[in-house]
Amino acid sequence: MQQFFYTVKDENGLHARPAGLLTQCAKACSSDIRIVKGEKSADAKRLFSVMALGVAVRDEIAFQIEGPDEEADCAKLKSFCEENF
Repeated sequence: MQQFFYTVKDENGLHARPAGLLTQCAKACSSDIRIVKGEKSADAKRLFSVMALGVAVRDEIAFQIEGPDEEADCAKLKSFCEENF
């Protein structure tokens, strides 16, 4: 399993548009991807699950990636986060 942490910089947090883009990015990955915020976790491939986390600006979230291409998928998600929120 690969894991990385990201602190959200977007002033609007992880609202509908970036959450939708994140879900699309996750769906393009073959690995299982979970996003963890505090006690809550979400399947990164399910938009409503991601939005239910209520991620706001300056929140730290963890991405947990597990699967056959987890290293490549982890790198792809890190890059996506830096570019989009």
